[in-house]
Amino acid sequence: MLWWLQISIKDIIDILLLAVCLYYTYVTLRYSGSRSLFMGIVTFIILWLLISQVLQMRLMGALLDKFVNIGFLLLVIIFQDEVRKILVTIGSAQRWRKIRGLFRDRGEQARVEAAYVAPVVLACMNMARKKTGALIAVQGNMDLTPYQHAGERFLASVNARLIEAIFFKNSPLHDGAMIIAGEKICAAGCILPVASNPDLNKDLGLRHRSALGLSQKTDAKVIIVSEERGTISLAYRGDIIVDITADELRELLSAE
Repeated sequence: MLWWLQISIKDIIDILLLAVCLYYTYVTLRYSGSRSLFMGIVTFIILWLLISQVLQMRLMGALLDKFVNIGFLLLVIIFQDEVRKILVTIGSAQRWRKIRGLFRDRGEQARVEAAYVAPVVLACMNMARKKTGALIAVQGNMDLTPYQHAGERFLASVNARLIEAIFFKNSPLHDGAMIIAGEKICAAGCILPVASNPDLNKDLGLRHRSALGLSQKTDAKVIIVSEERGTISLAYRGDIIVDITADELRELLSAE
């Protein structure tokens, strides 16, 4: 009998679960700068299976088996920060809200979107017109709590006037970043990691580099309002889109 005819439903589920785990691990490590190390580990596992299980080389197989036995502990030590991010991603409240969103009616989904997206877009439009600089990070699946601790933490509904007041030039919090999570403003005056890519456009200021730096490490969407040019930009997944309109900003924030 052909081997693929012997595959059961349980085997298919097993393969799919492994694929999902590898995918989320790859995505998490990709934006933390450890993608090459992850690919090296996957290559090692494939070689181990080939040598030990397929070719059944006893000497090399026994040596690799010993290494694999302690390999899990070594991986936890090497990837301790990444393991935490993976667990946070799996258990993220944002992810469960998305699942619940599949069962919401259109009206409820539009209400939730309006409660968070519309005030942010309105505030960015007003600040761009007045040439008031701003930096707003919108949390995705990855937790931004470590970055919140660098600023002033509080909890408030997303409100356009509040956003403008925080970034007003005489405000003590206007130089830092605001973090929005769970459709609430969670912190302001936060310090974000700065991208140090030498190939970046020299016209990009500290706000743009900070937004790009956070987008390289997390899946947050980071909005930048330029104080010099009065334009709006958005950084996401290590890329930055400059000089976008209010409608484009609304679409980018609403997109999954």
